[in-house]
Amino acid sequence: MSCHDPAPGGAQATAALTAAPTVALVGNPNAGKSTLFNALTGARQTVMNAPGTTVDLQTGSWKRGRHRLTVVDLPGTYGLTPRSPDEEIAARYVAGRGVAGRGVAGRGSARPDLAVVVLDGAALARSLYLLAQVRETGTPVLAAVTMLDVAAARSVEPDLAALADAAGVPVVAIDPRTGAGLEALGVAVERLLAADGPAGAPLDVPDDEARFAWTERVLAAAVPSPPATPVRSTSDRIDRVLLHPWLGVPVFLAVMWAMFELTTAVATPLIDAVGGFVDGPLAAWLRGALPGQGWVEGLLVDGVLSGVGTVLSFVPLLALVFVGIGLLEDSGYLARAAFVADRALRGIGLDGRAMVPLVIGFGCNVPAMVATRTMPDARRRLLTGLLVPLTSCPARLTVYVLVAGAFFPSAAGTVVFGLYVFSGLLVVLGGLVLRATAFRDLRRTRPLVLALPAYQVPRLRSLLLSTWTRVAAFVRGAGGIITGTLVVVWVLAAIPVTGGHTVGEVPVHDSVYGRVADGIAPVLAPAGLDDWRIASALTTGFVAKEVVVGALAQSYSLDPADAGALAPDGALGEQLRITLDATSGGHATAAGLAFLVFVLAYTPCLATVAEQRRVFGGRWTSGAVVVQLAFAWLLAVAVFQVGRLLT
Repeated sequence: MSCHDPAPGGAQATAALTAAPTVALVGNPNAGKSTLFNALTGARQTVMNAPGTTVDLQTGSWKRGRHRLTVVDLPGTYGLTPRSPDEEIAARYVAGRGVAGRGVAGRGSARPDLAVVVLDGAALARSLYLLAQVRETGTPVLAAVTMLDVAAARSVEPDLAALADAAGVPVVAIDPRTGAGLEALGVAVERLLAADGPAGAPLDVPDDEARFAWTERVLAAAVPSPPATPVRSTSDRIDRVLLHPWLGVPVFLAVMWAMFELTTAVATPLIDAVGGFVDGPLAAWLRGALPGQGWVEGLLVDGVLSGVGTVLSFVPLLALVFVGIGLLEDSGYLARAAFVADRALRGIGLDGRAMVPLVIGFGCNVPAMVATRTMPDARRRLLTGLLVPLTSCPARLTVYVLVAGAFFPSAAGTVVFGLYVFSGLLVVLGGLVLRATAFRDLRRTRPLVLALPAYQVPRLRSLLLSTWTRVAAFVRGAGGIITGTLVVVWVLAAIPVTGGHTVGEVPVHDSVYGRVADGIAPVLAPAGLDDWRIASALTTGFVAKEVVVGALAQSYSLDPADAGALAPDGALGEQLRITLDATSGGHATAAGLAFLVFVLAYTPCLATVAEQRRVFGGRWTSGAVVVQLAFAWLLAVAVFQVGRLLT
């Protein structure tokens, strides 16, 4: 791999790098830009929102000898004429028009010191249009050409020296998946950053017609003799099957099923193993190290350690999901899956790329929230993130089985299946409501237009690196929130409000937490659920849905370790029937169904909320929590009020 200057005697290094210059990566979607970012920065990455938006900007540190460069991975775009928030951020940042934020800009300015424009060597015309627009901004430019192996297979491999001369910028050939050309790229970047003058004068094209004419001239110089008939590649032959109207759908469903299995059957043993280690040997060791410490022991073991264990239990799940998504991305199938699912999702303002996080949501809402980042458009990413909590994760299943078995013993399976169907309907209904209100700009959703990348064999190193950085971002961003909240819950449950108890040794109802539940219970009266034990369990379920059954058992002074007592036909099921018969005025079945609907629709677990806040910010997350609680309450009330008239 080599570097080609636009003319002999190109820019030479005339000054040492004394600051931490900022290098912006600009490119079309699927051109290899993010793979290049990962290859340059490794694990030295952070993710932040552009100020005032939900658009992600990834920044990382690129170490070059004694120097460190700040690399900014801008959202993928086909041009700098903004048609979406993502493209607007990319356009404003490259031109230096006020996207400055902490960790984003270099040398005190929002303008990057250098723009590396990633050109897809197999689709050069599309990439050259973006290069022309970046050159117009006056920002120094370096072109990095990827996909040269694909271009060669299609007989459209460009002459890089001719491309550099015609485009007026230095050109470097790279393969970020293998690392080939990265050293040449680093040398070229250092030369341009240390040079006296910019990398090429600003391009002066008065209008779009002149820009297209410039693109055609450069393309003709770089690829002077393209084949008269396009060469049918291996990817084209595979797509005849995977994009076939009849064959493509079964393949797509099989892939989505595999993603769902990753979040359920495959990940569950790993989650149980982590949870068992934290709650078992590690908790026992910590208790042994703190003998006789009373409430301090409870705070550290049941508060802090429980929070840390909750965070760690998500790590294997997230890692598996990220590996799955990485395989789909790196292989090139994710773009095909988006096309197959596009028509089904257009009605609610989304496109096919939203199918992956929504399917994952039925396995676990946390990785589904993170998976929204596979969507390049910030508005649709946000809309999908608001709909993910309406997908019913397996943590709710234990509650479904208990309540459905207790109140609908002859039709429990049908009721549970109906809840999952209802969850899908809520996603559609929520999408329609949001599209008609906060997302009116998405009412006219056009068919998805996306360049299909060539199929490639995923590289293990880049796959593991991507998985590591994504998991680490979750632990850093959501871990503190989850642990802190669980500590607060423990403190509230440990402080007595009546005499005869000590801190850390108090029945739930006689604690601050129990009194809070007493205050919440009347709000549930219109749904037939006015009981402190129900309110306490639902409040605990905000932390994690899988603890609702255990919280109910503790409220009724049952042993959560006694599986027989917690069975639908056991003591807990009987106590629930007695309680709801009293709170509902004799309409226990209607109240039981209202309880199920509330569990399905109300705010997801704390880990999901923490991740939602990290990805979309506090304002959107707070609003979503309030709206979803209100929505769940209205649904539960409606179900009970209608149900009691029919029973």
